Amino acid sequence: MPCFFILKWRALGLMHIPVLYYLLIPAAYLLGSVPTGVLVTRAYGGVDPRKAGSGNIGATNVGRTSGKLAGILTLAGDVLKGAIPVLIAISLGLDSILISLTGLAAFLGHIFPVFLGFRGGKGVATALGVMTVISPAATILSALVFVLAAAIKRYVSLASMIAAASLPIFLSFLHRDRPYMPLAIAIAVLIIAKHKDNIKRLANGAENRIGGPKG
Repeated sequence: MPCFFILKWRALGLMHIPVLYYLLIPAAYLLGSVPTGVLVTRAYGGVDPRKAGSGNIGATNVGRTSGKLAGILTLAGDVLKGAIPVLIAISLGLDSILISLTGLAAFLGHIFPVFLGFRGGKGVATALGVMTVISPAATILSALVFVLAAAIKRYVSLASMIAAASLPIFLSFLHRDRPYMPLAIAIAVLIIAKHKDNIKRLANGAENRIGGPKG
């Protein structure tokens, strides 16, 4: 029986990957679960983002309820939560599947954080960190889509969803980055799903506009 499992592992190519590498995935999830927005507002005496504004722990709501500096620090922290695990995975020479799983774990940690009862943010900034490391070109193009959509429609939520949806499309044109399309699709679907309340407010004309009064 032990010989069977050894042969199976060899057939899957797993004998060449130390078990330590697989610890990176749960570690990425735990890092992603760190509630940057909550920690930043506590450190600066700001308002708990879960109890103000939209109730979201992301940079947009933190910035609206606790000031621009708190929002910027939250954005930076959330981006790093996605970027750091993926950078480590790439530096270890892992294949695209394990890199994708590591990035997805960090992203899932943010939107379903164990430290906050699995009620987290929408994942845009953490996804930005993940995908910037994996495919800078596709991420830059998606960022341009975000800027354009935000400038025209003046809705951060709508611009975020459009940019997320554009990411897999841009990846499809980049041969080297195509193995990461499943990751990009999963991220796009989850980001749009997490914006369900924003979609309802957009449909009702009640969503906050950039530079407009806070609803």
